[in-house]
Amino acid sequence: MHVLTGPEVLSHFSIDYFKGASTFGALSDSTLNWLFQEGKLYALDANEVLFEPNERGDAFFVILKGAIAYYKCHDGQYAHIRDYQAGEQIGFMSMIALHDRVGSAIAVQDSIVLEINTHLFHNLHEKAPLDFGVLMMNLAREMARTLRSVDNIVVKKVHEHSSSE
Repeated sequence: MHVLTGPEVLSHFSIDYFKGASTFGALSDSTLNWLFQEGKLYALDANEVLFEPNERGDAFFVILKGAIAYYKCHDGQYAHIRDYQAGEQIGFMSMIALHDRVGSAIAVQDSIVLEINTHLFHNLHEKAPLDFGVLMMNLAREMARTLRSVDNIVVKKVHEHSSSE
């Protein structure tokens, strides 16, 4: 994993490209530029680890390019949960729940991510409260979609179990 700069990333992608991302949708140009200047940007090679279980969950990552596979760990066993795509975030639940990481995030392909830590998140709230509200709505919407997907899996498994009896 190596560090990139905001200007370096913005020279390859337009602000409009990032506005199309589900996490960044409807944020102002000035806020996006500020996030790219103040946040940490990383390039990961395919199969490179972004985070692992028990690491501090004091940040989340917006996937700007590529995809990140998430493997949930429970009782020493791992299961592939899903691949997060460009425009989505990974790690917000750990940050907002104030708990350490409970899984591994691994680049599926060469990827670029923006890290938004708790300090930057707080500063965004102070600097641009309206955009902070939009970001929170985008993050909440993404979590709601994930919960609906998990609920559908539970219903399917319950139905499969009851029809096999």
